[in-house]
Amino acid sequence: MEKCITTLLREQGFKVTPQRLAIYQALAATKSHPSAEMIFHELQPVYPTMSLATVYKTIEILKEMNLVQVLNAGEDSFRYDANTESHPHIRCLSCGRVDDLEGVDESVFIDQVAGKTPYRLTGQQFYFYGVCPACQQKT
Repeated sequence: MEKCITTLLREQGFKVTPQRLAIYQALAATKSHPSAEMIFHELQPVYPTMSLATVYKTIEILKEMNLVQVLNAGEDSFRYDANTESHPHIRCLSCGRVDDLEGVDESVFIDQVAGKTPYRLTGQQFYFYGVCPACQQKT
């Protein structure tokens, strides 16, 4: 995917930097839905001069290019997902872990909402909350 992201950045007029590629790769390689701070701490040992501002700016670029989805699962900071297809998420209220909910067909609910409003729907995000299996075992 590196060649693809490199080409896409150039086509959109953005500078291709090792940090930008690393930030995208970090997002594409995980399903943990990291925050900008988590990405920064993961990449800091490899890119010690990279700032948190670089992570935020790169995420904004990736969002603009529809390569990343911004999640607001009810925390103090946003989480990010390189899977930009519509899918629901679930967040642990104890440890903050965010997971994808696989195999859930949200289209019935979306159709139901579309039939109940004069709005032209342009998107949606579904969040569910609970306690993850690891935190359940701690109690």
